[in-house]
Amino acid sequence: MDLEQRRVWNENHKSLTEIILNRNEHVRVIELFLNHHALLYSSNMSNSRIDTLEDFVLDSLEESALRKYPVNAPDTKNSIVWHLWHIARVEDMTMNILVANSQQVLHSDDWLQKMNIRFPHSGNSMSDEDIAELSSGIHLESLLEYRTAVGKQTRQIVSSLQPGQFGDRVQDCSIKRLFAENAIVPAASGIAEYWAKKTIAGLVLMPATRHNFLHLNKCVRIKDRLQKEMKKSTRQALRQP
Repeated sequence: MDLEQRRVWNENHKSLTEIILNRNEHVRVIELFLNHHALLYSSNMSNSRIDTLEDFVLDSLEESALRKYPVNAPDTKNSIVWHLWHIARVEDMTMNILVANSQQVLHSDDWLQKMNIRFPHSGNSMSDEDIAELSSGIHLESLLEYRTAVGKQTRQIVSSLQPGQFGDRVQDCSIKRLFAENAIVPAASGIAEYWAKKTIAGLVLMPATRHNFLHLNKCVRIKDRLQKEMKKSTRQALRQP
């Protein structure tokens, strides 16, 4: 997914924003969302032949680069694996708790154990020590499998919405579930307050799409920086007598 494809993604997101609350455009909204959402995940998630933004992030990167923390990037110091985990968790909890009032994917198949982590929350207000622990210890293959499972579940949830439901507001009882299930830590309660003001459309337009897009673009910038540093180190090594 190159720069031009990302520009088109942004244009399509504007189109989705303009029509998502129009009951008469419901079928088109679902179709646009599914195409839009697929570009944020591995092409294997939707059996697509189009290179996606996740494909672009993961291509030609060694595991050590994916885990590197802290990173020297302009807008984040967190590792690529942390960003992939964070966006998966946020999408999982918002789509399954706040939209569908169903079980989180995280709790459906021992994903914490599979990923070899102890953090059920979103990663907001996470300490440096915990970010370092997650970055070094998370099981990479299981993380990517979890992310795919979250993406597939989101697509089912959104596809099952009926005309008019995009305008429904988040329920207070669902916000309480975030804290009951330790999906949000008390220090990050502002995130829950922000989501509490949203409609289902607002959650689809941010956690399920743009939030992924923003963090994957951060991953692209981390990748660019790491590759530049690697090339610089290689050139310096070649100059050594």
